[in-house]
Amino acid sequence: MKNMEKKNHMETSMSPVHPEKMRTAAPLPDTVIGPQIDYLKGYLLEEIKDGLYWVTDGAYQAMFLTTGEGVIAVDAPPSIGENYLKAIAEVTDESITHVIYSHTHNDHVGAMSMFPDDAVYVAHQEVADTLAKRNDPNRPVPIITFEDKYTLEVGSQKLELTYYGPMHEPGNIFIYAPNQKVLMLVDVIFPGWTPFKDLAMAQDVPEFLAAHDKVLEYDFDTYIGGHLTRLGTPDDVQIQKEYFQDIQASAGKANQEVSFMAIGQEVGFSNPWLVFQIYADAITQQCADEVVPKWIDRLGGVDLFTYDHCWKISESQRID
Repeated sequence: MKNMEKKNHMETSMSPVHPEKMRTAAPLPDTVIGPQIDYLKGYLLEEIKDGLYWVTDGAYQAMFLTTGEGVIAVDAPPSIGENYLKAIAEVTDESITHVIYSHTHNDHVGAMSMFPDDAVYVAHQEVADTLAKRNDPNRPVPIITFEDKYTLEVGSQKLELTYYGPMHEPGNIFIYAPNQKVLMLVDVIFPGWTPFKDLAMAQDVPEFLAAHDKVLEYDFDTYIGGHLTRLGTPDDVQIQKEYFQDIQASAGKANQEVSFMAIGQEVGFSNPWLVFQIYADAITQQCADEVVPKWIDRLGGVDLFTYDHCWKISESQRID
């Protein structure tokens, strides 16, 4: 009886539904497990390799490097806030001399103003242009900008900054530490998890999907994605790529099989938006129904956000 009850619970939890009806979640797979965080302290600090550290509060991640001539800080999530400064002070008394924006989004860089006034801020030109418009005192406008590539060398450390297009938003960059073989790209790959809804709010679906192959071109051992419970590896990138390939295939199949005209003939054409809403929901639901059972035990949050990914990708297939 207990096994039957467990089976029924799993079937209910695994069934993808419209997010407005979502109130529960499936059990999380082991893929999501990361290092234990002391939540009384408020953050975890670990050295990845040779003076390159990551800081996380379990929801957000940042990175910094000690160079012998000052600290290079990458991003400043408000959720970590001044705990970021405490973490840096745990391992060095060097001042923070350089600050890098991964992109503009406030949830990752909204605490940038806490760094020293004489710190040099570096970002892609798109980021600088956007922040100039925002006029947000918490996100200072970068001093050094670039279009395609920029290499930052301070003391013993080196970071290669590269822009390949709007894979999350215009100006989001690849941040690569070649000596440590660490790659940071925020809001694209979510090791162990499905991304946040709608491809993590990606503005350009084809570019987001293409990002996986671009990431895999790098020679890296460790991936910093900016979110959630753990660091990543090339295998995590490949797994997420396969997940989205499944969504693309299922969305394409649903786009072919669900008939707009058949739905219109059933409900009437007096309200075209109603017809389209039912049509889009049917495509999205068919896609999610096919994908979720295959991935529920492989990535965390598949039952929560696959529906949204199916919607975003099926619409991209229709209009892009």
